[in-house]
Amino acid sequence: MAVSKAELRRRMNRFTETCRDNGLKLTHQRKEVFRELAGTDTHPDAERIYQAVRKRVPAISRDTVYRTLATLEEQGLVRKAEILAGRGRYDANVDRHHHFVCTECGLVRDFTCEAMDHLAIPRAAASLGRVHSSHVQLRGLCAACAGRKR
Repeated sequence: MAVSKAELRRRMNRFTETCRDNGLKLTHQRKEVFRELAGTDTHPDAERIYQAVRKRVPAISRDTVYRTLATLEEQGLVRKAEILAGRGRYDANVDRHHHFVCTECGLVRDFTCEAMDHLAIPRAAASLGRVHSSHVQLRGLCAACAGRKR
């Protein structure tokens, strides 16, 4: 699903500012990879991003897309989410949020919940090492899959 034009503009502005602040070149390929990811909330994997960008930039390579995604992740512009077994999926929404994952079709949707934002780190987890962040992931059937199951 596409994000609003206002949200895409906000994300692109953050991208431009971050690149300039950190001395990263604003290359056409880098912009197109980020634009593809920033314009959707479907959490695509690198291959889907590559296929979509390649339609606009035929000369782009898979390696360029993968390296660009790694750079964007290092810069805090995207997050790689290990949603289900298989390929990592990418998210340009770096604001605090959580994920609902459909175990049937793989749909991923963002949601916010202040109560979940403030869950205490369990002692059992804290005793394993220093926790830097937490993320809640809910798994179940999306409305479409649940409707088909009936």
